[in-house]
Amino acid sequence: MFMGTPDFSVPILQMLLNQSDSEVVAVVTQPDRPKGRRRVLTPSPVKEEALKHQIPVLQPERIRAEEELKAVLSYEPDLIVTAAYGQLVPKELLDAPPFGCINVHASLLPELRGGAPIHYAIIQQKKETGISIMYMTPKLDAGPVLAQRSIPIEATDHVGMLHDKLSACGAALLEEILPAIWERRIDAQPQIDEEATFAYNISREDEKIDWSQNHRKVEALIRGLHPWPVAYTSVHGQTLKVWWAVLSGETTGESPGTILRITKEGIDVACGDQTVLTLTELQPAGKKRMNATDYARGKTSPLQPGVQLGELY
Repeated sequence: MFMGTPDFSVPILQMLLNQSDSEVVAVVTQPDRPKGRRRVLTPSPVKEEALKHQIPVLQPERIRAEEELKAVLSYEPDLIVTAAYGQLVPKELLDAPPFGCINVHASLLPELRGGAPIHYAIIQQKKETGISIMYMTPKLDAGPVLAQRSIPIEATDHVGMLHDKLSACGAALLEEILPAIWERRIDAQPQIDEEATFAYNISREDEKIDWSQNHRKVEALIRGLHPWPVAYTSVHGQTLKVWWAVLSGETTGESPGTILRITKEGIDVACGDQTVLTLTELQPAGKKRMNATDYARGKTSPLQPGVQLGELY
């Protein structure tokens, strides 16, 4: 049985579907959700993939509810594989499969437990991250680890790029260790809880740029939220999304958040520690994303040298 929901999970499901010596008996995913401006009810990427292969799909609103849990257990899976499913799996289900319930997690556990490990790996300016495959326990991402694989984080990686690399890495690593799981010849290593760090889901406040941070931290935040949910600041009380920025080698004595100048390369903004960041791609409220210089040089743009970003008015 496979349990997953977003795009990250799809390559892992595809790999399992290609296994000749096992069968995916059912897929469990989140219920269809409204999407877009018209709020159209939309299936998850995992559901779409499962339906292509005529795999039974279950979409419990609350998998802990008695009837919904009973429906999942009725398939009597030998092994459950989860990847970014989106709900806590109850103990009754964890204990049911004879080969266990395993999870594909996008970090090098015990580092970055939680729902946003890819975002925080970039935001925290880590040099590498990776995939951990572990037995699931009732405690969040704390189960014994069956296998890990690290990958480097490049200086220009954003969340979308790292997401795709880790998803492919997770599918490949799981494919490698599946025979050992079936043959019960793999030793899982317990995690050291004292070394755990956490990457809880991104909040709206987490997306706001703090210009008092130095330019490397601000640039890492922007890459760590690109292309979703996207970092933001404000100008004259209006939200301004910042899609991309590059480091500048210049220094300044201006207060953090001050627009220093507008050039053909972008908009130079003062950051903490007298550093400077060049904003290159923006999205004003109610408009499409665009080149920062083009927007700043527009007739109605509020972005001018001396303007302070991040202030409400």
